[in-house]
Amino acid sequence: MFSPSAVPSPATNARSPAGGAGDPPLLDRDHSILQFNERVLDWAHRPEVPLLERLRYLCIVSSNLDEFFEVRGAPHLTAAQARDTKGAYSVDSFNALSAAAHALVQRQYALYNDELMPTFARAGIRLVSHGERNLTQRRWVKEYFEREVRPLLIPVSLDPAHPFPQVANKSLNFIVRLSGRDAFGRENEIAIVKVPRVLPRLIKLPAKVAGKKTVFVSLSSVVRAHLGELFPGREVGQFSQFRVTRHSDLAVDEEDVQNLRTALREGLVMRHYGQAVRLEVSAGCSEYLADFLLRQFDLPEGALYRVHGPVNLVRLTQLIDLVDAPQLLFPPYKPSWPKQIRVGTSMFEQLQRGDLMAHHPFESFDAVLGFLREAVNDRQVLAIKQTIYRTGAESELMALLREAVRKGKEVTVVVELKARFDEEANINWAEMLESIGAQVVYGVVGLKTHAKMLLVTRREGKHLRRYAHLSTGNYNPRTARLYTDVSYFTADPQLTEDAEHVFGHLASQSRLPPLHRVLLAPVQMHDRFRERIEAVGRAAAEGKPARIVAKMNALTDEVLIRALIAAGRAGAKIDLIVRGACMLPAQVPGHTENIRVRSVIGRFLEHSRVFYFEADGDEQLYLSSADWMNRNMLRRIELAWPVTDAALRQRLIDECLVPYLHDGVDGWDLQADGSYRRPDPDAVTAKGGKASKGAQAALAGRYGRSGG
Repeated sequence: MFSPSAVPSPATNARSPAGGAGDPPLLDRDHSILQFNERVLDWAHRPEVPLLERLRYLCIVSSNLDEFFEVRGAPHLTAAQARDTKGAYSVDSFNALSAAAHALVQRQYALYNDELMPTFARAGIRLVSHGERNLTQRRWVKEYFEREVRPLLIPVSLDPAHPFPQVANKSLNFIVRLSGRDAFGRENEIAIVKVPRVLPRLIKLPAKVAGKKTVFVSLSSVVRAHLGELFPGREVGQFSQFRVTRHSDLAVDEEDVQNLRTALREGLVMRHYGQAVRLEVSAGCSEYLADFLLRQFDLPEGALYRVHGPVNLVRLTQLIDLVDAPQLLFPPYKPSWPKQIRVGTSMFEQLQRGDLMAHHPFESFDAVLGFLREAVNDRQVLAIKQTIYRTGAESELMALLREAVRKGKEVTVVVELKARFDEEANINWAEMLESIGAQVVYGVVGLKTHAKMLLVTRREGKHLRRYAHLSTGNYNPRTARLYTDVSYFTADPQLTEDAEHVFGHLASQSRLPPLHRVLLAPVQMHDRFRERIEAVGRAAAEGKPARIVAKMNALTDEVLIRALIAAGRAGAKIDLIVRGACMLPAQVPGHTENIRVRSVIGRFLEHSRVFYFEADGDEQLYLSSADWMNRNMLRRIELAWPVTDAALRQRLIDECLVPYLHDGVDGWDLQADGSYRRPDPDAVTAKGGKASKGAQAALAGRYGRSGG
């Protein structure tokens, strides 16, 4: 359990009347997402972070912004184009979001140009433009262009017979303004050059032309230096690289399609050509060409981003793989084997004695693979059921499921085809499993299956016994090395029977029996969490111990936010660890002084969901696949389950909650004005805290065999 000395409490415990209508306005979700990316960008600014890792964080922000525009940008843009002035999406919302995004992008490129690139140069690593190349390097680049690039380029001069070509989402392109006449005597002055995605975006120069340094050239600079050669007889005047981002959230009417998999595969083709939402051009792009592109893509001025560098910083992640400089990377982190799981002893035997847990990435995901591998190879195992949300294009886990089918076991897989940006990989896995005889289902029409569960049914004597793995994360070994998540193994009859009922519900869509312990969205999870919050509030109002500590990725569900505010007003002490978007306004005088919101950004992506409630001595702790978002509560299949083992519950408190509340290095506190601030490390130390390591670093040091 929590003790007052172990966990810092919010500012005050003063009680005031419960509210609702008088609550402070909620924070804006989309601006909160951009603020999260500001916190990620902070890692790229830190001089103590290895140089290639700083570049990686810069690229992560660019990747996050791409997804932000692809998923969140269209409603604001559409409202601005329609000149709507009311509602959540309006001209004002577009302008405000545009200003915030432009400011973030400006900070990115300022860091890239003024700090990172000079630091790379001092380390002997250079990305040279055409103007910086010596004669020998220019000759090599020209040969490369003629050999590798030019054969794949087809410039298109625009005229009535050659309309503006389809430009794919996030692809690299050039727009060129030409003088003179074409081969037919016409003055078609605009041309488009599409750069194929098969070409590498960074090219490493050989030592014979690079000298003693590590020298790269960007593909965009190679094309730019030889644009004139693509238009013989014409003179290239104005030009610019450009990149358009398109709305990419797949929309399929599940009620109106006979085969969801086929409909989604067709939709994936069209995703690359959805509504344009953002246009990136070079900083020196002329007004004439910028206006031409804005008209072509039907975008307002606020959707134009002039950048001082590559229009796609995400592709610079290639530099990290191409540079052989381990000293410029984090030391490799090697997770330890889960301390509760004994090597060489059957997982089934261990689970018969009690529940087990693994804390990723500090403890190895191999334990999960080992559990499934044992199930596949155990002759007494009759059936394996599993949900798949994100597992990657290559997966040992999927190979094990395939082997289970080959060995004659009943394999049922619930594949979520609509896992954003993993749709194609999941479709491919579904088709493969179906082709070899597995039972593949796609969950419930209209709901994403986001729950993470693996259920094994085993014959033991005259009885069948179930074993389960429940998780806050995905069945993806790669992300399990990068995300913090909790794996929970159990043979508890009530939990495993609940899992069996959920699988049956997803496969047959029959009525769900009453569940013993599992909370299931959208059935009753939302109500149960609201009720727990209200119970804590009632205990506080009666002057009894009342505490909530909740860790999640996002907090945007208004019902739960209002319940938290009311409980805080009643005197409950509430700490929320929310990595990303948070709409609850914390520390607002007269309203939310009892609520503290923290965001921890570290080397690993915070992904575990842990919810602790105490009301008058009644302690409950849940693990979950769900964030406190409206979509998770009402439009997804999600699981939450209680941890009733006292030792495991205390371990979760000690590892997943307490360190994050104390983190004076990587933790950010939400202020009353909606901004985030990192605490002063000196102040943390003065209060007896440990500012030398963040929560993740401390856990890595505790579990890892090297690195940290």
